[in-house]
Amino acid sequence: MNALCAVSGTTALLAASFVPASFFRFFSTKLLYPICVLLCLFLLAQDVSFLLSGAAPLTLVLPIGLPDIGMRLRLDSLSSFFGIVVNLGGALASFYGIGYGPHDPHHHRARPFIPIFLAAMNLVLMADDAFTFLLGWEGMSLLSWAMVVSNHQEWGNRKAGYIYLLMANFGGLVLLLGFGLLAGHGGHYGFDSIRAMDKPVWMAGLALLLALIGAGSKAGLVPLHVWLPLAHPAAPSNVSALMSGVMTKVAVYGFIRIAFDLLGTPTWWESLIVLLLGGITCVIGVLHAMLQEDLKRLLAYSTVENIGIIFIGLGLAMAFRANGMEAVAALALTAALLHVFNHSLFKSLLFFGAGAVLSGSGERNMDRLGGLIHRMPQTAVAFLIGCVSIAALPPLNGFVSEWLTFQAILLGPQLPWWGLKFAVPVIGCMLALAAALVAACFVKTYGVTFLGRPRTQAAETAHEVDIFSRTTLFILSALCLVAGIVPGFFIEALGPVTQSLVGKSMPAAESLDWFVVVPQSGSLSSYNGLALLLFILISGVVTAWFIHAFASRLTRKTSAWDCGYPAPTPLSQYGGSSFAQPVRRVFGTLLFGARDHVDMPLPGETRPAHFHVSLVDYVWTRLYVPIVQAVRYASAKIEPFQALSIRRYLMFSFFTLIVLLIVVALWH
Repeated sequence: MNALCAVSGTTALLAASFVPASFFRFFSTKLLYPICVLLCLFLLAQDVSFLLSGAAPLTLVLPIGLPDIGMRLRLDSLSSFFGIVVNLGGALASFYGIGYGPHDPHHHRARPFIPIFLAAMNLVLMADDAFTFLLGWEGMSLLSWAMVVSNHQEWGNRKAGYIYLLMANFGGLVLLLGFGLLAGHGGHYGFDSIRAMDKPVWMAGLALLLALIGAGSKAGLVPLHVWLPLAHPAAPSNVSALMSGVMTKVAVYGFIRIAFDLLGTPTWWESLIVLLLGGITCVIGVLHAMLQEDLKRLLAYSTVENIGIIFIGLGLAMAFRANGMEAVAALALTAALLHVFNHSLFKSLLFFGAGAVLSGSGERNMDRLGGLIHRMPQTAVAFLIGCVSIAALPPLNGFVSEWLTFQAILLGPQLPWWGLKFAVPVIGCMLALAAALVAACFVKTYGVTFLGRPRTQAAETAHEVDIFSRTTLFILSALCLVAGIVPGFFIEALGPVTQSLVGKSMPAAESLDWFVVVPQSGSLSSYNGLALLLFILISGVVTAWFIHAFASRLTRKTSAWDCGYPAPTPLSQYGGSSFAQPVRRVFGTLLFGARDHVDMPLPGETRPAHFHVSLVDYVWTRLYVPIVQAVRYASAKIEPFQALSIRRYLMFSFFTLIVLLIVVALWH
């Protein structure tokens, strides 16, 4: 029944996307988002009920798709968990869009694609054969591209859409090769057939690498992340939240489905590759974020960092599973899955907050903002909760999943392979460095955007946003707080997922102990979200009372610290570049080729001084630019073949056929 309801809800989302284009404009402008909210809530209820019930997987075969296979759909604990992420994010993005749409003049171009985009993501989660999976995957990519280029008058948006489409096609092609490898000579594209196949070690390893590249290009793993900081800022804010908070998680789902379900037990070197990529992604993402001035671009790079954290947890789970340590593998996998859910909450909250800032002020450059806490107080409170959560500070949800990841890292020395014994502590250091930099990054983000004095007229005239946007912000803020205070409920809900993938789950909590998290049975380490919240509240109240009770009653006034610039101008306060300068001096020269360009007037000159920082993305210049140049060179060499005679074309076709027949004969 749950599977049939899920298919019905997905079909209804598909139908909702075609109605506005076929019938009347009123539906598109007034009713499309409310219908999306209702359908997503319906699908969310089905996923929650199935996950909490712990029922066996449900399958459904529709008479469409590949011959003799059909369209195979399957609802299990893994797909239902990611369905919760997708449909919760879809419902909140649609509700937010009701109020956000009138503020964005180009939003009407993206609006009709949202329901079918949500349907495509649900189709990926329910797919039980390679054709259906890739059909949903490519639909998800194409529809998100259409929303990225909704404001196509901007050249930067067209560039972002072009690069995103190239990377999406590349990732889809790699996944197609991976499924073709797994299907074998018989073309067994059904997932049940792939599970039952005996796979040689080389085939499983190659298929996992293809899955890592294909899914990693969509998730934002370094060095496949180049599209993400371009595409996310270009899209409307509710679409950015869907892409960053939801679509990247569908990519994570694709990797988990292949690596943990279809391929079986991994090897230690496969887990080492995933771990190293996760650690590098984590550090590179946060360093890029620290150096950004555009609010949405900063949040996009922060998504790269959080994807790195998720893949660190997945790599640890693979390493422990390869060694037969199922209990510790369940801990690492739970940490990764919990961070999937947590990131979908606080990153959606932050992107919605960035959209509110853009709607209320017309600016998203942090150095042109400031003082918004006085003009947008409700948005400022919600955005602060998102910043605290993404900085992994207790008692909010971002802390719990990162803390569990560190608990799994601390058990890394139990692994027998020396490569992992050395790699896991290094990854732990990288994760700790990233955690510290994230805290600094979002102190900068919140301080420059909401505190201080307005730097421009746009900041001075900013205003609070509509009730739908604010309601969405506070719903997500409440969810971040609840997931941080009672994480035991969410961890227990993940038990069926980890049980199906690694054979174990974390220790179950009693209903009264949902506030307490114990990583492993008998562990001396634990986390109590409620006790920590009460301690913070009580200590804060007592400190405030003590200061007011025993401090001097005399009123003292003095000038605020002005950094040596006594002129009463906002230009004298710290900006984004000021916060980022220490990090740029330490890491920027080596990793980003950072150069400071200062144009200082001579004594007596009245012209202003100019300061500019140039950064180089070495991933782009050292990896992608040579590929582009090679493609252009090859295109120039191949171009003369377009003007050959028919006789020569037939000759080339004949020799190509001979070569392909030889390859097929050798393959068999």
